[in-house]
Amino acid sequence: MSQLVQITVLPHQLQDERLILDKVCKKSGVDRSNFQRWRIRKRSIDARQRQVKYNLQIELWMSDESLPDPVRFQGQDVCSARPVYIIGAGPAGLYAALRAIEGGLRPIIFERGKDVRSRRRDLAAITKEQRVNPESNYCFGEGGAGTYSDGKLYTRSKKRGNVLKSMQWLVDFGATPDILVDAHPHIGTNKLPQIITRMRERIIACGGSVHFESKLTDIKHEDGQIQGIQINDTEWHEVEHLVLATGHSARDIFYLLHKRGIRIEAKPFALGVRIEHQQSLIDRIQYHGDDQNPYLPPASYSLVEQVDGMGVYSFCMCPGGIIAPCATDKEEVVTNGWSPSKRNNPYSNSGIVVSLHPEDLPGYHPDDPFVCLNFQKQVEYDCWKAGGMTQQVPAQRMIDFVEGRLSKDLPKTSYHPGLVAADLNQVLPEMIASRLAKAFVAFGKKMKGYYTNEAVLHAPESRTSSPVAIPRNADSLEHVEIQGLYPCAEGAGYAGGIISAAIDGMNCMDKILKKSARPAN
Repeated sequence: MSQLVQITVLPHQLQDERLILDKVCKKSGVDRSNFQRWRIRKRSIDARQRQVKYNLQIELWMSDESLPDPVRFQGQDVCSARPVYIIGAGPAGLYAALRAIEGGLRPIIFERGKDVRSRRRDLAAITKEQRVNPESNYCFGEGGAGTYSDGKLYTRSKKRGNVLKSMQWLVDFGATPDILVDAHPHIGTNKLPQIITRMRERIIACGGSVHFESKLTDIKHEDGQIQGIQINDTEWHEVEHLVLATGHSARDIFYLLHKRGIRIEAKPFALGVRIEHQQSLIDRIQYHGDDQNPYLPPASYSLVEQVDGMGVYSFCMCPGGIIAPCATDKEEVVTNGWSPSKRNNPYSNSGIVVSLHPEDLPGYHPDDPFVCLNFQKQVEYDCWKAGGMTQQVPAQRMIDFVEGRLSKDLPKTSYHPGLVAADLNQVLPEMIASRLAKAFVAFGKKMKGYYTNEAVLHAPESRTSSPVAIPRNADSLEHVEIQGLYPCAEGAGYAGGIISAAIDGMNCMDKILKKSARPAN
């Protein structure tokens, strides 16, 4: 059995193997000659004190111990196997398909958007020409929203499934092994598409299939059992098991399910703005002035504050990142952030959002599943109007926003469609704007220098999670009323990021394998 040893090193000592081993031997009392292999198991930055350090968890294997084999995807030929249908080629859908192959089923994936390479043209169109393709954008297409939105892999879902397996599969398909070590792992928008492509190619090579520009347009169920699905308004498929992994922005799916009498519910979500600072400022704040240290990565932050009974917190913080236009339809604007693998852009951005519950919203009725969705849509529409009815977003300097005055000018931004000066106190609902203003003042006290008029608010940050849940049975993971229908991941309200979505996809497929009398390996 391996032994774990905790040590700390200074940033410039991180690559000094001799020093690390000396510290390990001194801390553990184990002589260097008594272990055959070592590795850094976990790595995190500790910037709580003025002297920034790295915390390292070192794993040792003694001379007489066998080394563990890496967890790899176990492919097999499933060309003649029973089919299982999956809607959505995001992380949940792809991992469900890979798990199906391991378990001996043939996955058939239908994805409304395009493959990762073809998606790039539509992303360029919304960025440069402000043209939104409702079926191919930052949210819809191969790999889902995460493919071109950074590839952050941090998750708190340790008890929901095999986090290590999901991460090691990513390494198996080309991700850097560093993601197995870093406390807040990250792939980068420039590298994730190649990994997604390799996953799809492996699924097809094993006998599965992936169909792009193939949208779920109808669903059939009888006597509490899923029966069939319609794709692109024409082709029907009989299905026994269906993994529904459509993502948090597939509003048409919520309307379809409701129309077909399949129960859905309003669920809590969050909404606010995306704020941008200079990355050098965040580095100075977080690293106590040591913003030129070449051994330290671009700094991140995590902030939370209770304001008038609601939580206000940072979301999807992107060091060295870019703010992207993420609308999925006309007459709306949506912002999100991403970073390349090196996180080397001059800006830092993060969502700053207010946590909302259905009962907090105007027009709330317990039987209305769309109260949160309607609120979200209204804010995105209001911001679209305030931005000039284009993909430009209404924006305001931070202190100007808090003090209620229009910004006379706006600094350069990473958001390429551009900004329109607006008073966000008049654009955003008062319940959001007032809490954001108080939170920014509080955040400035926690991070000296954060509260500055050089920071710019971009509105809105509205797609933090799905505003609708598709309820399912806690044991079988099937819909509470429809057997064979497996609501999955972010679009159903059961995940909050790439890894938690991937785990949920695997968990749903494991239930299908068990129900199909094909036990999981």
